[in-house]
Amino acid sequence: MDRRQFVLSGAALSAAVAMAPALAAKQTARPLTFDAMGEVRFEYDAVLVGQMRDSGLDAITVTLCDPKTYEAHAYEDAIQAVLDHDAHIAANPALFLKATRTSDIDVARRNGQIAIYYLFQNTTQFGRDLDNIDLFYKLGVRSSQITYNDQNWAGAGCKELGANGLTHFGREVVARMNKVGMLIDLSHANMQTMSHTINASADPVIISHTACMAMHKNVRNTTDDNLRLLAQKGGVVGICQMRPFLTTKRQGALADYFRHIDHAVKVAGADHVAIGSDRDHRVVEMTDAYIAELKREEGANFNADDWPLFIDELNGPRRMEVVWDGVRKLGYASSDVEKIMGTNVRRIYQDVVG
Repeated sequence: MDRRQFVLSGAALSAAVAMAPALAAKQTARPLTFDAMGEVRFEYDAVLVGQMRDSGLDAITVTLCDPKTYEAHAYEDAIQAVLDHDAHIAANPALFLKATRTSDIDVARRNGQIAIYYLFQNTTQFGRDLDNIDLFYKLGVRSSQITYNDQNWAGAGCKELGANGLTHFGREVVARMNKVGMLIDLSHANMQTMSHTINASADPVIISHTACMAMHKNVRNTTDDNLRLLAQKGGVVGICQMRPFLTTKRQGALADYFRHIDHAVKVAGADHVAIGSDRDHRVVEMTDAYIAELKREEGANFNADDWPLFIDELNGPRRMEVVWDGVRKLGYASSDVEKIMGTNVRRIYQDVVG
């Protein structure tokens, strides 16, 4: 889809501005909700964003551009994506705040906004030039995955053949990201790249959107060994809401989602588990038009057998209310529930980004 087509109506924006003081008071009084990786599409209108915010969402890390590009194309797409997202946020100041420091979460909550952190889902935009890490950091990018699904200069993705891990250049990437304060994300990495990077990084790292391999075998999921290693090094894992990563069930999948969260807590500890939805906030209907949109976006990654990706109860902008309710019912202390729902992600951003 063409993200540049989104234009927020003047009436909707005026309504959002008018509601901002009441929303701000409500947001600062409630526990923090921080989605470690989710979607905020340019076509979301003020009503939908208001529903997201009312459901509890205070901060979210979003993917800037297609991670399946390489060489000069990847760099150019990344630059354009930063410009496009900056312009979108600037055009909607009542709704969003570009976040580059942890304290921006507090500013956004006071103002009734959602804090938006920028993520790349690959390192291909850096090419072989480490100075590009500094460049994108200066442009406001605060997190990047080492790999997507395949092999790149830095390491091997989860769909790569063989047992390759973090490369020599990948270690240089890790060191430079540590130096500038860019959070390393290991979603989509294979298990070797994941463990190598956790050990190589001087800072804690995040796996922002995954699930537990011990609960359901899927190439995108993470082993208990790596969950333990991540926790030992102070990292955080975000459990996603992608149904095929959680279960083969098409009905009753919500219970499986919470079982993955519970398993991650038992393995890694409540200080190291978070919500990383990896999901759209729209109410998705599996129409022919939507399937065509998916095929355009996913390309070779599209697998009709995986759809729908969503869990019915989490299909819409108010899903964080359902998540809060479900995590509370797992029986953890209220302080641990708040860690899982937001403060663990805030803590790792504070540790790495500042």
